[in-house]
Amino acid sequence: MTRVIVAGAAGRMGQRIIHMVHAHPGLQLIGAFERPGSPAIGRDAGVVSGVGETGVMIAECSAQAFDRADVLIDFTFHEASINFARQAADHKVAMVIGTTGLSADQLATLKSLAEANFPCVQSPNMAVGVNVLFKLVEKAAAILGDAYDVEIVEAHHRMKKDAPSGTALKLGQLAAAALGRDLAQVGVMERNGMIGERTDREIGIQTIRGGDIVGEHTVYFAGAGERLEITHRASSRDNFARGATLAAAWVVGKPNGLYSMFDVLDLKNF
Repeated sequence: MTRVIVAGAAGRMGQRIIHMVHAHPGLQLIGAFERPGSPAIGRDAGVVSGVGETGVMIAECSAQAFDRADVLIDFTFHEASINFARQAADHKVAMVIGTTGLSADQLATLKSLAEANFPCVQSPNMAVGVNVLFKLVEKAAAILGDAYDVEIVEAHHRMKKDAPSGTALKLGQLAAAALGRDLAQVGVMERNGMIGERTDREIGIQTIRGGDIVGEHTVYFAGAGERLEITHRASSRDNFARGATLAAAWVVGKPNGLYSMFDVLDLKNF
């Protein structure tokens, strides 16, 4: 049985992850973390998430929990995720990270820590359908080439803090790489005023925030006389949580290093 800690246990994603851990026959919840001062600290993680009493009380991060765990699932905040990674490194505990908004420097730090100390699955989106979307966009960009303009539109709930979403950025990176471009150089994240004609190499990523939208991503390949649209719409956070538990069951026992959901789902060579 793989012993799991869930970070951000009282949050929207944390609660759904606890549901999925509870339902998974190969996973056991043994720890649940929340930020200092959270009103959920001291409460049963199962009660907070709606699965009933588990005997696992939500606490601040503790070395004792790491000592008993096989894997930490983290969907929190970029700074917290790096702090968790440092503690995972100290205790040689595997990680699954679905946190978005990680900077290039933070990703480099995570990669260095993982390669030296523990196996880690990191992805901006753990949903199986979204990872199929990643592959479809990568393949479509390579096939359609420079004759088609690439535009990405993403929509999320009004509480989401980062923009564009990590998923949208990953879609842009995959499309750019397939076209021999660098998203950091050609990405256009907003348009306003007299912007002039669209350049041939730019990749646009536009953001919508409102209501309780779980997550929607559409990639447009717009050519002369035709347009291809590839869309993923999430109606439940359970898709992300289910993917996280698949990753947690997969990553324990793997060699140290940084992995993606392409590794978990065997999509790398698709």
